[in-house]
Amino acid sequence: MAFSDLQGFIAQLEREGELVRVSEPVSRHLEITEIADRLVKKDGPAVLFENVTGSDFPLVIGLMGTRRRMAMALRAASLDAVADRVRSLLDVKLGGGLMGMAANLPKLKELASLPPRRVARAPVQQVVWRGDEVDLSRLPILHCWPQDGGPFVTLPLVITRDPISGDYNMGMYRMQVMSKNTTGMHWQRHKTGARHLESAARLGQKLEVAVALGGDPALIYAATAPLPPVPGLSEYALTGYLRGERQPVVRGVTVDLEVPANAEFILEGYVDPQEEWVDEGPFGDHTGFYTPVDKYPVFHVTAITMRRDPVYPATIVGRPPMEDAYLIEASERLFLAAAQLILPEIVDYAMPPAGVAHNLVFVSIKKTYPGQAYKVANGLFGLGQMMFAKVIVVVDEDVPVSDFERVWREVSEKALPGRDTLTSRGPIDVLDHSSRQWSYGGKLIIDATTKHLEEGPRAGAAEFIPAPQSDLPALEGVVAQRQTSAGYWFVSVNKTRAGQGRELGEALARHPAAAGMRHILLVDEQTDVNDDQDVWWTILNNVDPERDVRVLEGRLVWDGTPKRADEGFERVWPDKIVMTDEVKRRVDAMWHVWRLPAL
Repeated sequence: MAFSDLQGFIAQLEREGELVRVSEPVSRHLEITEIADRLVKKDGPAVLFENVTGSDFPLVIGLMGTRRRMAMALRAASLDAVADRVRSLLDVKLGGGLMGMAANLPKLKELASLPPRRVARAPVQQVVWRGDEVDLSRLPILHCWPQDGGPFVTLPLVITRDPISGDYNMGMYRMQVMSKNTTGMHWQRHKTGARHLESAARLGQKLEVAVALGGDPALIYAATAPLPPVPGLSEYALTGYLRGERQPVVRGVTVDLEVPANAEFILEGYVDPQEEWVDEGPFGDHTGFYTPVDKYPVFHVTAITMRRDPVYPATIVGRPPMEDAYLIEASERLFLAAAQLILPEIVDYAMPPAGVAHNLVFVSIKKTYPGQAYKVANGLFGLGQMMFAKVIVVVDEDVPVSDFERVWREVSEKALPGRDTLTSRGPIDVLDHSSRQWSYGGKLIIDATTKHLEEGPRAGAAEFIPAPQSDLPALEGVVAQRQTSAGYWFVSVNKTRAGQGRELGEALARHPAAAGMRHILLVDEQTDVNDDQDVWWTILNNVDPERDVRVLEGRLVWDGTPKRADEGFERVWPDKIVMTDEVKRRVDAMWHVWRLPAL
């Protein structure tokens, strides 16, 4: 697979039947989202929309929307193959004299390919808009979901340099279009871009910013990767390693920043730390819920550079599975070896789509002593962005962490509620709407490993035999319910008053129908109790484990019902993302006109 930029990747996808073109007009207001959402949930192809209403530029979406396309983006046969390359790179050993160093020459050559390569001229600067020419509305920027505050740039590579240390950063932060030449800049407090802005504020100067759209797909991935704080390791360096050659960069036209020479567009400008922040949002986020309005800095676009015939890249986020699930899986595979350097007993780990990244982590370990599951889980909480993990489940080495149902069966069979569960608190993703406070809340460790004698008798766990009942109680607020053969009781609730979820959990835990159940999960009335993924997605979004996960009558009761102000919950409780019926009907009617594949 030989491609050096986004359009080369598009051509490769089309050759391999992984991309379709749509030449008929399509709206960037909700319609493209509905199309892309349907396709990604059915492992459908990427789409190049050649005629987006209100824009002269084509739009491509779903580039990395399957496991295969994600591997292709990283120039590999599979994501595990990329992980093997990273593991080999980390295995460079020093010493051993001349022969020892000679053995490392291939690896050292790969390491030397990491720094970016500076060029004087670049495709992305073939056309330049300055001053009054700048008009973001001419780009096919998507209005993704009905309650969104406006159009959002969803696949931006935001480049900044710390004015004090000189360190570069590239991150992916959504950008709401506010006017023809301004956007919001969604720099959360823990993001590197926010720290660079703080440095600019201390110096009393504006922070130069460049936003790349497109480029080598490995670069797009690198902007999302949780890089460890290793000197010299940057998003450009990671891209150079993944692409097998140094990433070409060029100085911006109006900013003193190095930008990807092979991008499709570059937005150049600044953020003024002295300027008042503005309302940004709502936004249908990767959690599957709307992020409420909040204050964020303003990005002023002073120039736009582009290729002569650029393609605008986009993605959508929302209710899983979405394209970001494959970006997350790529990071899992690439950084497994790094995690194993620190916690060598780790065999594998996974972050299932239902957990929308940080909400759920499965990890398998080679267990040799009591308490090791807690040691590993707490160690993970201390590794970079893993600090935002909410629920970590630890299983034995022979359990495939990619098997969602198998892991939860291991939990019911080997983890006694109370004895083998541990609640704590710490940093939480700022997008988590259920935590006790913004960016701070409860965490849960579940030890589903085989127990050593020191950890308590195995009887009661290994001998647990679920006994689902057909005659389930009709209690206040219960809309639907189902018990599973793995020992889980899913209950959908129309919550109308304070304390109702807590009371219902207690009543169900005491009821005779709970005899063969290990877990009771309460969810809202919108959740389908016959869909395990839907139940767990709702639960993991809607619980603060310290507040909402309790041991009652020997069972773990998860209260994933919405929290209310009259229960003492002071934050905004957001809506789930749902497309309008009108847009769904319109897309249904046009599907054959657009010549999209049958699903």
